[in-house]
Amino acid sequence: MDPKYFRLLKYMLLSIGLCKICAAQNDITVSVFTVTSRSVTVRWSRYPGANSYRVTAIKKNSNERPVFMTFGGNIVMGSVTSLQPNTAYIMRVEAMDYHTVLSMAETEGLTAPEVPRIIQAYSKQSDSITVEFTDVTGASEYILRAQTLDGQFFREINVSSSPSTIIGLEPYTEYSLNVLSANRGGRSQPSLPVVVRTVVEAMDMNTTSPSNNTIFVSWEPVEHAVLYSLCIIREGSDIRVKVNTTDTNYTFSNLEPGTRYSIKGNAWDSNGNMGDEQTVYQITRPLSPDGVRLYLTPVRTMGMTVSWADVHGADMYIARTSTELNCSSDVENYCVITALSCSQNLTVTVTAENDGGPSNPSDPEDFITFPCPPDSIWVEEPEAGTCSLMWTAVDFADYYIAYVKRDDGSEERCNTTQTVCDFSCLCGFTFFPTVFAYNQAGPSLPGPVLNYTTIPCCPEDVFVSLVSTETLEIRWSAVRGAELYETTAADQTDPIIQCNDTAPVCALSDLTCNRRYSVVVRPCSEIRGCNNTCRPHMQETAPCAPEIVNITQLGLSHVRIQWTAANMAANYTVSVVGPMDSQQCHSSGTSCDITNLPCGTTYEVSAYATTAAGRSLPSYSQTLETEPCCPGNLTVEQVTQAMSQVTWTPGTGARSYITSLTSSKGHAKCHTMSTQCIMGCITCGTNYTVTLEAISKTGHKRECNYHGFSSKPCCPSSVKLYRMANNTLRVYWRSSGNLHSHVADLYGTSSNYTCSPPMGSNYCDVSEIICGEVYTVVVAPLAQDSSKITFCPRRMYSVSCSGNTLGMVIYRGKRSVD
Repeated sequence: MDPKYFRLLKYMLLSIGLCKICAAQNDITVSVFTVTSRSVTVRWSRYPGANSYRVTAIKKNSNERPVFMTFGGNIVMGSVTSLQPNTAYIMRVEAMDYHTVLSMAETEGLTAPEVPRIIQAYSKQSDSITVEFTDVTGASEYILRAQTLDGQFFREINVSSSPSTIIGLEPYTEYSLNVLSANRGGRSQPSLPVVVRTVVEAMDMNTTSPSNNTIFVSWEPVEHAVLYSLCIIREGSDIRVKVNTTDTNYTFSNLEPGTRYSIKGNAWDSNGNMGDEQTVYQITRPLSPDGVRLYLTPVRTMGMTVSWADVHGADMYIARTSTELNCSSDVENYCVITALSCSQNLTVTVTAENDGGPSNPSDPEDFITFPCPPDSIWVEEPEAGTCSLMWTAVDFADYYIAYVKRDDGSEERCNTTQTVCDFSCLCGFTFFPTVFAYNQAGPSLPGPVLNYTTIPCCPEDVFVSLVSTETLEIRWSAVRGAELYETTAADQTDPIIQCNDTAPVCALSDLTCNRRYSVVVRPCSEIRGCNNTCRPHMQETAPCAPEIVNITQLGLSHVRIQWTAANMAANYTVSVVGPMDSQQCHSSGTSCDITNLPCGTTYEVSAYATTAAGRSLPSYSQTLETEPCCPGNLTVEQVTQAMSQVTWTPGTGARSYITSLTSSKGHAKCHTMSTQCIMGCITCGTNYTVTLEAISKTGHKRECNYHGFSSKPCCPSSVKLYRMANNTLRVYWRSSGNLHSHVADLYGTSSNYTCSPPMGSNYCDVSEIICGEVYTVVVAPLAQDSSKITFCPRRMYSVSCSGNTLGMVIYRGKRSVD
């Protein structure tokens, strides 16, 4: 190959290798893992294809020769040693393929400061050890490490300078101690260890003052202690008394009473090391008080004032009696014993106290108390208005004063050596008596105050009135002492009726009518009950209401009313009240009559009774209905041969009517609420009796008779029309049997014809008939008044012409009446 081309190829390969190296620098990473005073340990990422890694420490800002170490291709962490303490280095890691650098990365690292040296270590407290050590250049802090020799306990604390103390340790225990220095780069190696034992723990002292010149100190044995030392100092003094002992208690004697002392204690181990110190304070008991004096209290509280001279060192004083009463004071040199028992000879002692305990009691002093009040008092009232106050005798009492106060403010007083006093006690008052006993010590405390209430007074102005038939109203003026009024009404048969109210008025209802009652108003109080001596007041109730039992109509306008009643000596009034008039009747019996009552009228009937006490309630009303009136006018009109119409005027009080037409051949009847009636089944030519029965709404009936009625003659039957000679037609009929005159009528379109045969005849002829027409033929009998019967049937015939003469006569049928 041409050298020129060889050099070109070498340059290309070199360029490609440099590009790979630059790319590799971005592929490997490095970081500082840990440092010591003379080494730096780094950690890097693995690079593919590297068979070794070179780690170089380059001192920063220095021309000193770098220090490096080479590691195998499978290693990713390594240390560079023999470095200087507290020095900054650039740490470079290169991934190598034999002599070729495949990738490279750098980071900075700072070595730890120099290792400190422990100067001394000691324990003055059972839970701590103090360590003194040398300062190291570049150290920002120090680590103080303590651990037990068996490795069960390990603790580190960060400190800023020497000396420093590690706490939380166990008493009388050996610990191995180390000190490490540290900066921002890391920690140094531990210093050489020093072994130190903590001292024994403090004594747990308890103190008491058995007397006013001694203090007793005791404690529990301290583990590993062989000796105990105590030092006592009086408060305000610098004189110390020291003692050593192997016991667990000690008594300091010949001390000042009521004085505070401080006591310091230490335990010592077998090596002569003093343990923790404890200081306690104790005050001795005070001396007994002297100069004790007893005085009565200036007010009536049954109390006694006890005074004494001040005692040095006392915080409180307690005075006690032989009956176990007491009082106390922590400021003044006196106190007051209250609630003493009366009528007693007491002894009193005073004790001074402080935190050390009580002193001995003072010499006893005697004291006599007030007399007791009477145990019980009561009032006896042998007669109304005079009372006696009595009470039980009291020991050691010379005399008594009784006070009786009344609820209106007045008061009576009684001074006596006896156990009874009399006083005036009117009705309706409350009295409050009390009794005081006296002796040379003074009066007793107030005894029980009796509340004695006399019976309420009877009302004098009782007014009883009848406010309704069975209700009495009683009124009276309120009386003194009454809280409630009990009003009763009674007679010989009824049970007692009563009402209870606080107002001076009462209504007694539901009484029995027509009874004489004894009414009593009894005032009552909750304490004394009711006054049963009040006089009665008599009052009669109104009579009982009568009960109408029967109303009998004796005639058209005459009725009799009967009633029942249980009244004694009562008069009765019966009222009959109608829409237009009213009537009354009076009787002392059980019936009375009312006359001149018009027909067709409805009345309300009631009755009431009267006595000297008043008027009863009216009886229940009953309805009286007189018979209805007959209609004034009645007419009968025959409508057809077998049917008639009856018409009448309304009858007063009538609601419906029954009309009857009666004959020997039969009868017809019609029941209607109208004033007219159509009657069928009438026989023609017959005389009828006409009656009408008026009926009221309650069923009262009135029969009315009227003049007779004769039906009209019967219409002939078998009416026929025959052709005769000379344009003549013959009308033929069959008579009903009675002799009546008849009229035959022919009605045509252009002419009408009439013929009247003699009575008894059954045909007639009509001449000059016009042929070629349709004729209506009617044959009717004449009534007695010669009037023609209008309800007979009509027949139709056609009459034809035969030339100028009548032709055939043809029956066309019947037609209804026009």
